[in-house]
Amino acid sequence: MPSTTDAPSSTRLRTLAETDPAIATVLGDETTRQNSELELIASENFVSRAVLEAAGSVLTNKYAEGYPGRRYYGGCEHVDVAEALAIERACGLFGADHANVQPHSGAQA
Repeated sequence: MPSTTDAPSSTRLRTLAETDPAIATVLGDETTRQNSELELIASENFVSRAVLEAAGSVLTNKYAEGYPGRRYYGGCEHVDVAEALAIERACGLFGADHANVQPHSGAQA
């Protein structure tokens, strides 16, 4: 039997199917639906696998209030790199000198 000190680590390593099989089934069913039906609602457009990976990455665990290099909380060095890269790409794409790539409200964050 695992010790209490192993619990947080072992819980983090479990897949969704192991942690909550019912929700894993629901997500699988929704994936099948999205892959087999034509979606005509613009706001429900399909994102790429790369976007799903990024959106579900470890950056989800990090709260990064402020701007790169001037965050309210510590431990944001990797978030800073990702945000600086997004800013650089947005400026290049739109021919801009400045860009703010942060969500404008908590709903999008």
